[in-house]
Amino acid sequence: MSSGLVDAPPSEPGAPPRRRRHWVRWAVGVTVVVVLLVAGVAVGVTARLTSNVTHEDVSAEDLGATRPPKVATSAMNVLVVGSDQRDGKNAKYGHDIAGERTDTIMLVHVSSERDNAMVVSFPRDSLVQLPACRATKSFPGQRAHLGMINESFNSGGIGCTWKTIESLTRIHIDHYVKVDFTGFKSMVNAVGGVEVCLPEPVDDKKALLHLPAGRQTLDGEQALGYVRARYSLGDGSDIGRIQRQQMFIASMIKKILSGDTLTNPARLYEVLNAGTKAVTTDSGLTPGVMFDLASSLKGIDAGKIRFITTPWHYSLTQPGRVEWVQPQANRLFQIVAKDQSVEGVKGGQAKVGRSKITIEVRNGTWRTGLAAEVAAFLEQRGYHIAKVGDTARKPQARTTILYGPNGETRVPTLSADLLADTPRKLPAARTNRLVLVIGDDWKGLKAQRADDTEAIKGFDATHDTCAA
Repeated sequence: MSSGLVDAPPSEPGAPPRRRRHWVRWAVGVTVVVVLLVAGVAVGVTARLTSNVTHEDVSAEDLGATRPPKVATSAMNVLVVGSDQRDGKNAKYGHDIAGERTDTIMLVHVSSERDNAMVVSFPRDSLVQLPACRATKSFPGQRAHLGMINESFNSGGIGCTWKTIESLTRIHIDHYVKVDFTGFKSMVNAVGGVEVCLPEPVDDKKALLHLPAGRQTLDGEQALGYVRARYSLGDGSDIGRIQRQQMFIASMIKKILSGDTLTNPARLYEVLNAGTKAVTTDSGLTPGVMFDLASSLKGIDAGKIRFITTPWHYSLTQPGRVEWVQPQANRLFQIVAKDQSVEGVKGGQAKVGRSKITIEVRNGTWRTGLAAEVAAFLEQRGYHIAKVGDTARKPQARTTILYGPNGETRVPTLSADLLADTPRKLPAARTNRLVLVIGDDWKGLKAQRADDTEAIKGFDATHDTCAA
């Protein structure tokens, strides 16, 4: 009697079990091969991204024994500095500066729930109390003193800069990222360029920037010139450059979030590949951590990413320097440290915040330098200054705010800051930008209230420079 295990006919018509078992074995084999290939690719991708990154560790000795505690344990705070190192691949941007400096210092805060983020900028000309930093093989160290905030990078490198920001803000920093000129360009190119708008043509030989006016998409080289330029754009101030950098990053983020970068593995890899090649980080900020962070942010809304400049005013004791406005600055730092939101902050004086308003200032008087002076005061309060110049005809009797239909809602905000003005609507205007014409009746700005916290709200990544 056959058991059915060895005595079955070798090949009978209509015997599907044999073919089914053969198909199953084939499918299992293919699946195993695919899994191994995918695993191999994943390992290869991870290895490649890992090999891209340059690491430079910051030791506990560099940061000192009195670091601020980590209050929100799941939130992430990343110090970002822009390096102006000009050797090797960066030599084309100037040979006259030895060593390495940083003109861009930002703190990126990502919330515990990964549903909002803040980018806080620290003006490079900030006059602050700097901590002592130890000397290393490459740096002389830093004594504790009152000085400019970017001195720390020159004196003690990234470790001293990290220690300085922690000591000033009492925010616990988890990681750092350092980006140089070439790295910045590669990241812009990886996302396919970034859109900006220029109010007029730019021809800046120092920044290697030559662009027409209007809406356009900048490639990496053009973008680098755009964020580096100072005197050929806006009012020529460092604060104006910070605002332009923030708006550029906002436009870049908006492009990434509006496309399929975060949900398309191939495109995300392309961006991460460029990004990991572009930066120097601490060893804890691995490509895996970067990938997980990027993946966790794929559902975030651009309106939940805010850009804020530490509240400041020009120094009365050291011209050209800026000092932080208190208690607003410390209020901002506490919000970040505790992983809170600025959206609930009270004290804003208008429906349209100052950081969402772009102004062109024109001097209609014979007082030399008045437009630049007024622009500086407006900038201190958070307005964006697009241009500073003179009126075609002088003198103008009245101080006037010129606006079009799209800018009407912005007028009350500016008017509330001025001691005297006359609004004038231009029905044919198609911009939301305001033009402030300074007349002979100019009386200045109203004193800013001590509880005015408008500056710590900043603007979000939905801000459209082209709408202005």
